[in-house]
Amino acid sequence: SIMDESNKSAWCRSNGVYPHELALWREQAINALGQPGEKRLSAAEAKQDKRRIKELEREVRRKDKALAETAALLVLSKKAEAIFSKYKAEDE
Repeated sequence: SIMDESNKSAWCRSNGVYPHELALWREQAINALGQPGEKRLSAAEAKQDKRRIKELEREVRRKDKALAETAALLVLSKKAEAIFSKYKAEDE
């Protein structure tokens, strides 16, 4: 529904918005929704995009696990090296 000027001004004051900003937002929204050059995604394209996103998320999780495993192995190898070098130093 369309507001009259007094209601619009009151709404703008209560929400901290200037009336000219409201008019600009309205114009931008109308322009964005009315552009015929941009097509909406078809159901098949949306489904394909969702599938691709799931594949990429799966790949990221797999790589995160591999990275965590590598980091753990690195920490363990450093600890083992420190322990064995300590025993080796005691033997000498």
